[in-house]
Amino acid sequence: MEITVKTGDLLREPSDLAVLASFEDAPLPNEVAGLLEPNDFRGRAQQTVLLYPRGDGTARRLLLVGLGERESANAECIRQTGAIAVRQAQALQVAAFTISTNGDLPLAPALAAQAFAEGIELGAYRYDRYRTGLTNEQRFTVERVTVYTNDAEAQIRAGLAAGKAIARGVAVARDLVNAPGSVLTPAAFGDEALSLGKRLGLNVTVLDKAQLAEQGFGGILAVGQGSANQPRFIVMEYGQAKEGAPTICLVGKGLTFDSGGLSLKPADAMMTMKSDMGGAAAVFGAMQTLAELKLPLHVVGIICAAENMPSATAFRPDDVVTTLSGKTIEVLNTDAEGRIVLADGLFYAQRYNPEAIVELSTLTGAIIIALGSHAIGMMGTNQELVDKISRAGGASGERVWQLPLWDEYHEMIKSQIADIKNIGGRPAGSITAGAFLTNFVGDYPFVHLDIAGTAYADKPAKPYDSPGGTGVGVRLLTEFLRQYTQ
Repeated sequence: MEITVKTGDLLREPSDLAVLASFEDAPLPNEVAGLLEPNDFRGRAQQTVLLYPRGDGTARRLLLVGLGERESANAECIRQTGAIAVRQAQALQVAAFTISTNGDLPLAPALAAQAFAEGIELGAYRYDRYRTGLTNEQRFTVERVTVYTNDAEAQIRAGLAAGKAIARGVAVARDLVNAPGSVLTPAAFGDEALSLGKRLGLNVTVLDKAQLAEQGFGGILAVGQGSANQPRFIVMEYGQAKEGAPTICLVGKGLTFDSGGLSLKPADAMMTMKSDMGGAAAVFGAMQTLAELKLPLHVVGIICAAENMPSATAFRPDDVVTTLSGKTIEVLNTDAEGRIVLADGLFYAQRYNPEAIVELSTLTGAIIIALGSHAIGMMGTNQELVDKISRAGGASGERVWQLPLWDEYHEMIKSQIADIKNIGGRPAGSITAGAFLTNFVGDYPFVHLDIAGTAYADKPAKPYDSPGGTGVGVRLLTEFLRQYTQ
């Protein structure tokens, strides 16, 4: 989709559809107010009214979209407005529309433009690769959007470009999560990474089963040994370690399908388990975005890709797994496999001497019970890093909520026959999973993000989401990395 900026008055320009976003109870221009009854439009958040001005030289249709109270305006309400606009354009089968705001926004022009672009691009996203017999209406796409402004055109243009790049990264992550497990196998994930590296100049390494065995990746090998689809360990490196370019490691859980292994999941719980690589998808999308934005950083994306299946060769409850670090894990439940593959990935990250290790995973059902689909669970070993992630969450609209990692939680995962056990029981299940992961990061600042409640949505809660993968984590990581450069 082409998104451009133009100086001028939206209401004075002809178009098939003009979108005017307005705050709650803000006075509308006289030519707009004259088309409404007194209580037709109050500007409440996400409220819409479609009008037909019928004037010469003006828009054929005018869509009013509410922004809510001006005092509480932020990038998120702008993002949602962009999505509402593009979806209305799709429904009306309008190939091009114009958009502007009624009055100034209490945000920097570049930030507002970025949010508009993110909302427009993500609101237009569809995953219909496997749908046949779609009608022309169902296939219809919006081709052009023009953002009207009276000032700061250069800043708005820069914000639109950033927003489009971020949205592309989110769309890539959504595509990966939405792909069937029979298509996106660990090997296919590795091929996708090699393709990304070739396209954007990343240094990509993919280790196969033989290489993993030779180098001692016992965690990934254990989880993947029950599947005919062999595991892969993927490293994507952007930039180089040098003065002024901090090294950040991003680690993602990449279970391309999780049946639970021998600790088999119930049928209903297995239905969305193609999404158990949502953390890896977020890392993948963020690597694409930061390369497109050319951020002056050294970032290493690490993906632990495996398929957890039951078979005669699957790992078992009561097995003891020796990980890449040499630490041993007593397996009590093979459905707590994500932390086992991440043990290898987190330890591997230490070789880069990073300033920070940020890991994302659809790790526990317990985080869904705790936070639902509205926040990411966060635990960390370094409060400064935790605070940076928290600020990035607020700015990106992908909010996080910190949970504690007190000593008592570490005690809950101590094993009698190995160094640690892979579950600590039902109480504090998300926290003990985070405590488990800290055993493999050494003294490096570390944040664990549990995205199990936010990575997949049967019924999207936000206008810019769609059924299936949300691509959560890409905007958060991108904002975190961009703040590192400021």
